[in-house]
Amino acid sequence: MAQARPGDDPLIHDLIGIGFGPSNVAMAIAVGEHNARVGRDGGAALSARFFEQQPRFGWHRGMLIDDATMQVSFLKDLVTLRNPASEFSFLCYLKSKGRLIDFINHKNLFPLRVEFHDYFEWAAAQVEDQVSYGHEVVGVTPVVRDGVVEHLDVTVRSAEGLALHRARNLVMGTGLRPRMPEGVRRGERIWHNSELLHRVEELDGTEPSRFVVVGAGQSAAENVAYLHRRFPRAEVCAVFSRYGYSPADDSAFANRIFDPEAVDAFYSAPEHVKQQLIGYHGNTNYSVVDIDLIDDLYRQMYQEKVLGTERLRFLNVSRVTGAEETPDGVRADVRNLVSGEDSTLDADVVVFATGYRPADPIGLLGEVGPRCLRDEEGRVKVERDYRIATDPALRCGIYLQGGTEHTHGITSSLLSNTAVRVGEILDSVLDRGLKAGVDAVRTPAGSVRAGAEGAGAQAG
Repeated sequence: MAQARPGDDPLIHDLIGIGFGPSNVAMAIAVGEHNARVGRDGGAALSARFFEQQPRFGWHRGMLIDDATMQVSFLKDLVTLRNPASEFSFLCYLKSKGRLIDFINHKNLFPLRVEFHDYFEWAAAQVEDQVSYGHEVVGVTPVVRDGVVEHLDVTVRSAEGLALHRARNLVMGTGLRPRMPEGVRRGERIWHNSELLHRVEELDGTEPSRFVVVGAGQSAAENVAYLHRRFPRAEVCAVFSRYGYSPADDSAFANRIFDPEAVDAFYSAPEHVKQQLIGYHGNTNYSVVDIDLIDDLYRQMYQEKVLGTERLRFLNVSRVTGAEETPDGVRADVRNLVSGEDSTLDADVVVFATGYRPADPIGLLGEVGPRCLRDEEGRVKVERDYRIATDPALRCGIYLQGGTEHTHGITSSLLSNTAVRVGEILDSVLDRGLKAGVDAVRTPAGSVRAGAEGAGAQAG
């Protein structure tokens, strides 16, 4: 356990962010706008540093299918719900690209996913002075003074070797990890949909005859449509345990589950009510598909039946029970859940669109992990401000951007509340007094007024 030694301490950051996906890009923007405001007011700025192991910003690059659209409104960007006057909004991005009028004329709330990724890159580039790319956080160690953990030492590995950085607070935005079915491992011919576009390039110059896509959600349906279009001679088999794709409930009332106020309600609800809410409203996000895409796929399937050129097959009420690579491709074992009948599909590639799991934050925390409290089911206890509950001797804040669905609801890993969440985290850092001299800065960092006052100081 690291002990602080006078005269030997590294520079202390008020906040170190682990990972630099959209959530921590939004965090960096919020910090920058706060610093610009208090700088004009003569207050103390927050020192923040973010570390990202990728060589540059990237957000689900393997899923940026050219015609795939966002499932959330463009207004739920990195800043607008926290600070509508911010110069980091999607509308400001459109203005900078000369497409604002064109987008308005389009009359669409849901941009192309590739365009929203470009917006993220645009925003990340403007706060790149706060981030170190190609730097992987490999360990966190408590710094103890008089029995109290006052700081956390963060060990970072890069091409230059190992370096030590000290923090008063951590903000963990380590994202999601691809989930594969038990007993199935990714390989040359067995893919997770997160790598689709990267792996498809390897098939250039070949003539694949069959793809199998496993899953019933939006990504699975998009993969089916994309592969069917991309390889006009190949058969595409969709395998899912449902009778058919289920439409996403994006109606106005159901979408209120993503409202900031819904987080308050969910957090304070009894455990059995939380489970009920997730059950009631899981069809807003999980294993559901945009109705227009469902209609397009059905129309294509029916057209092929009429023409006698069936390349699109749907194996419903079925499950892939195993997949094994062969010298010529991959063999998938499929079981019909009604009859129990087993069959095999020989394919060139099997794509598993089987979702994601949150990264384990405790595993990265090393010696700090045992100081983090858990609930009766062994899950990490998280306070309303997204701070991990810890033993009283740990004075530092450890905040989670994701992995909090059990405490904060469905919106935990989604973009819907990103802007609001980072404002709440920043407010918590300030309100807990972990920065000397910030007590004089009492305007909440997440409030519209605070953001509006500071918006003009950051480049748009």
